[in-house]
Amino acid sequence: MKDQEGSATDSTPLLETQYANCHHVERTGTVWTAVAHIVTGVIGSGVLSLAWSIAQLGWVGGPLTIVFFACITLLSSFLLSNTYRSPDPEHGPQRSSSYLDAVNLHKGEGNSRFCGVFVNVSLYGFGIAYVITAAISMRAIQISNCYYDKDDETKCGFAGPYFMLIFGAIQVVLSQTPNFHNIQWLSIVAAITSFFYAFIGMWLSAGQIRENGYAEGSIHGIPTSTGMDKVWLVAQALGDIAFSYPFSVILIEIQDTLKSPPPENQTMKKASTISVIITTFFYLCCGCLGYAAFGNDTPGNLLTGFTSNAEHWLVDFANACIVIHLVGAYQVYSQPLFANVENWLRFKFPDSEFVNHVYFLKLPLLPAFQLSFLRLSFRTAYVASTTVIAMLFPYFNQILGVLAGIIYYPLSIYFPVEMYLSQSNIEPWSAKWVMLRGFSIGGFVLGLFTLVGSIEGIVSAKLS
Repeated sequence: MKDQEGSATDSTPLLETQYANCHHVERTGTVWTAVAHIVTGVIGSGVLSLAWSIAQLGWVGGPLTIVFFACITLLSSFLLSNTYRSPDPEHGPQRSSSYLDAVNLHKGEGNSRFCGVFVNVSLYGFGIAYVITAAISMRAIQISNCYYDKDDETKCGFAGPYFMLIFGAIQVVLSQTPNFHNIQWLSIVAAITSFFYAFIGMWLSAGQIRENGYAEGSIHGIPTSTGMDKVWLVAQALGDIAFSYPFSVILIEIQDTLKSPPPENQTMKKASTISVIITTFFYLCCGCLGYAAFGNDTPGNLLTGFTSNAEHWLVDFANACIVIHLVGAYQVYSQPLFANVENWLRFKFPDSEFVNHVYFLKLPLLPAFQLSFLRLSFRTAYVASTTVIAMLFPYFNQILGVLAGIIYYPLSIYFPVEMYLSQSNIEPWSAKWVMLRGFSIGGFVLGLFTLVGSIEGIVSAKLS
């Protein structure tokens, strides 16, 4: 076993050294690796809730809302991709390796610290959501097998928290991957599985419609006993759809993996367009077919509605694909947070052996790998905390809505707009300036509405 000192010299701050090293990482990413990263991060927990969301909004409001959020996401990604380089979006010498770097570069350190709260909350929140979703899918496999194997009912003995612990243990191991550049293969595998379960969900929903002989649902959506109940459910539905789209928080990290030429912002815009078209197609198909299959009985998680389906092996395979996909998605959203915290700790404690030493291990039958006690302890504690919180609040649709309400406006609208305005020097009160400001204000109102409605949903679920 060898060890390597990770601290910088006295004359060079450690954080600057690491950022310099980061920029010397060979960038080999293409449009299609970027699409794989985006699809892995976007198609996950969100797609499973869309049938329920459309059920709350009805046949007109549901599909239109999905298209509306797709347009917002695409506009936001275009604005953000132009802020990767500065001052020129295509040839500027200054790069940003993360979302926070971009905010710091264009809006200053104060705004960067403020933004950092939302970025890290969003990354952490996605981890919690993925633990909940993976456990639901693993539990659905168990229930399906139990339903068709009545002679062995003990297979249904494990509850959701047990599967959350299994998923958490897997993430503890994968989280020791050093950085974002080392998980492209995981993103590609996870993206492929996302296509599998999206197609299976559509196939099963179409089969249920054929079995029913007609399409369920109505223009007004699921009826409620009071008008306020409908308002809160609509707010949660909007939050779930909003949660399904934004990938702003990882866009800069993905763009930092792209090779140049062509300019990274052009590649990223192309990748964003392809990804949003792909995801919107699947979202509309899964959401609309799911609502048409179940109508007022549409479940919060689409695949849980097919537990008693005759093709239960196909349902099991779809749920297994979801779990594999979420294994990758968890890492896509966690690696940037790991980098943020660990870089900060190395900067604050440049002389600490615990923080800066890296050990090289070679075990029989395994390739050599790096071991950092900081990475091992912090990332293990991080995964454990997301798992525990998921066990305490296993409310799928409500958790997605709360996360969207907290992070949607600041990360997908406010900061991209503000950075773009600063970089482009757009004249105040010009037509473009007014449209962007209106876009920002509208996003704030929408985000606040989804947050309040989703919090009400969690409180109601906990009290009941």
